[in-house]
Amino acid sequence: MYMPRLSLYKPERGNDYEFIDRQVYEMFTVGGTDLHIHKYLGVDGAVEGEGTADQPSYDVVSETNIQDLLFLENRDRKYDPDIYTVRGIYNVQDQDFDLSQFGLFLSNDTLFLTVHIRSIVKTIGRKPISGDVLELPHLKDEYADNDYSFALKRFYVIEEVNRAAEGFSQTWWPHLYRLKLKQIYDGQEYNDILDLPADADGNEDTTLRDLMSTYEKELQINEAVISQAEADAPLSGYDVSHYYTLAVDRDGIAEITIEQDSTGLISSQPVKEGYDGYLLGTGTPPNGTPYGMGIAFPDSPEKDDYFLRNDFVPKRLFQYDGTRWIKVSSDVRITLTNTDTRNTQKGTFINNTNTNEIGGETVEERQSLSKALRPKADN
Repeated sequence: MYMPRLSLYKPERGNDYEFIDRQVYEMFTVGGTDLHIHKYLGVDGAVEGEGTADQPSYDVVSETNIQDLLFLENRDRKYDPDIYTVRGIYNVQDQDFDLSQFGLFLSNDTLFLTVHIRSIVKTIGRKPISGDVLELPHLKDEYADNDYSFALKRFYVIEEVNRAAEGFSQTWWPHLYRLKLKQIYDGQEYNDILDLPADADGNEDTTLRDLMSTYEKELQINEAVISQAEADAPLSGYDVSHYYTLAVDRDGIAEITIEQDSTGLISSQPVKEGYDGYLLGTGTPPNGTPYGMGIAFPDSPEKDDYFLRNDFVPKRLFQYDGTRWIKVSSDVRITLTNTDTRNTQKGTFINNTNTNEIGGETVEERQSLSKALRPKADN
């Protein structure tokens, strides 16, 4: 007579597994919290030959496909309009800030949540995957300091799915999934979720994006920073207009010559600015000397007259030495913000985005004409 071999492990999921799995599920029913799941369906894909230019037809590509293989991203995500509810358990932690050498960070803004495998697969029809979004209703903030009467909701996206170590029973079969969650942001990926009404009555005047997005506030902060920067440093380069400039020659050597005329003794005008450096030119003569401006030089100039040619890019200041006009400086100091027209070669030539019709073809103006007009090779 022989005793049967004792072994907790069974190659099949028998009655022992079923008994333990029911006990584990009961633990989530009693002590777990609700999780609202926005099921990730896949990415948008235009159906070829259907729809119109304004309203194209779309088909959902499988959630296992990757939209952008270069950046490994799925930006045009589609989510199931139906919301599924399951139970989950996680350890609640305080949100502490970590002041490290690189700045201020949240050290524990990642949640690790466990769910029952069989119940979640039965509810959503498949295992949870990266891209599924979970709403934790017990984290709603009903007392947020905002202009809305709605509670702020908390949404988290699944980043990783693994079998939890504590979910393996004595029979060596797993019963729990461990989900790594990160809070979602106002991005293209979550348009299907953030465009939903903020309240349960379906009022579409206020969406979840209006409550959760920090775009408007960040834009206001950015504009305030730019305004203060413009007040502190309105122009690039260095301001030397308040410095007095001695008369210097072309080599920058100071020379003061005294000339006699009908009005008495006068000193000669400076030939150039007495200061050399990066981005000093403002298009104005040194020491506040009067000057004219226009798109053509005057017909009868006098010696040491200044004239600003505003048809140059950037504007260019000249001085008449008695026989010719000599360049003195250029107006190279501009504002540092994008609100400026940036009327320089960098702004109007290098970064030129205009197009033109050349030889019956639409080409970019920054493209060389020789390339644009080059005849096409015969096939």
